[in-house]
Amino acid sequence: MGIFVPWLAGCGGPLSTLDPAGPSSGVVAGLWWAMLIGAAVITALVWLLLALAWRGDATRAGGERLWIWGLGVGFTMSVLVVLVAYGVWVGERILTRDDGALRVAAHARQWGWEFTQPGPDGTPIVTQDVLYVPAGRPFDIEITSSDVIHSFWVPRLGGKMDAVPGRVNLARLQADAPEVLEGLCAEFCGVGHSVMRFSVIVYPEGAFPEMDVDANVAGTEVSP
Repeated sequence: MGIFVPWLAGCGGPLSTLDPAGPSSGVVAGLWWAMLIGAAVITALVWLLLALAWRGDATRAGGERLWIWGLGVGFTMSVLVVLVAYGVWVGERILTRDDGALRVAAHARQWGWEFTQPGPDGTPIVTQDVLYVPAGRPFDIEITSSDVIHSFWVPRLGGKMDAVPGRVNLARLQADAPEVLEGLCAEFCGVGHSVMRFSVIVYPEGAFPEMDVDANVAGTEVSP
């Protein structure tokens, strides 16, 4: 069993997609496990077919029609169809909806992030490399860029979303509990890409933390 320990080392940590801290990342992690199990089952079936073919037992074990069409094609396609359908359902979970959810903004540039979120009195507050969101409340994030293509990614909250110059991309996320999460740019964007990271401070609903506000940057409107 010791050989499996190195594999499990990547299942936790601040940048692990398999340690979800919200519903969006939870369904992404579920999709990953479903794909892993499906791939393992298909691989085992292929190895079994190879072993039977090598020994010449495929005909005696049920005939070519059963193994090639019933299991080799039919079973494999069924698994793939289920995985694709589940993947579409997962993607739908991050779509924004017109339901009055909190809206914040993430603006990327070489090589940092500017976030706009409502403060305690609802006034827009701009921060650098730190995003503040309440726990247990869904929020829609507007993702933009001022220079090249970047990618907004908080692994424990959800999937990646590109920040494209001249375009606003939207994603819905939610953090389940108060904690500090780590995020990063997931698209190579130049020599400073490796340091283009940020933090997400998840605070209890209504208990605003002391924010490190950038007073030199004008805020944009956000929905409280």
